[in-house]
Amino acid sequence: MTRTVHPIEAESYRILRDRVDLSHLPPLTRAVTERVVHASADLDYVTDLVCDEDALAAGLAALRAGAPVVTDVWMVAAGITQAGREIVCPVAEPAAADLGRAAGITRSAAAVRIAFDRVGPGAVWVVGCAPTALVELIGLDAAPALVVGLPVGFVGAAESKAALRASGLPAVSNVGEKGGSAVAAAAVNALLYLEDK
Repeated sequence: MTRTVHPIEAESYRILRDRVDLSHLPPLTRAVTERVVHASADLDYVTDLVCDEDALAAGLAALRAGAPVVTDVWMVAAGITQAGREIVCPVAEPAAADLGRAAGITRSAAAVRIAFDRVGPGAVWVVGCAPTALVELIGLDAAPALVVGLPVGFVGAAESKAALRASGLPAVSNVGEKGGSAVAAAAVNALLYLEDK
């Protein structure tokens, strides 16, 4: 199915490209960077995002093959263009609260464990809110196709993203405290919009 681009989006991209030249970036990195900047109106992401073209290619291949997408919160899931795609987000389920209490971890971290039990290896993981979810994922032997690690906040966000980069997992992250549901969803959408090309 061909995606129809709204004139407002087209104009936003025209303005973005007038303000910064990203033509030197590899194609997938450029697509992700542009989509994140478009979603946030924050040009700092041009130098703040940490992308790896091979990791993005693996994530795109996984998406094309129908890999499930796991999100840390429903706000991230709501921002992802789904088009019939399986999205797993157990954070609101009572089992996540129960496991969190029993294991002495956050509900978000517990939801990562539950989600991994459901999807197994090869999923695309998208964390835009909870640093504890990202830390939990790094600690699992989850063998993800791609991790979009863009949690936001003053407590643990920058550290969790640094741990992601140090982990060797295929990932997109950024340096610093900013991030959030909209930019995490935007990074995945950049790949989804390339899926049919």
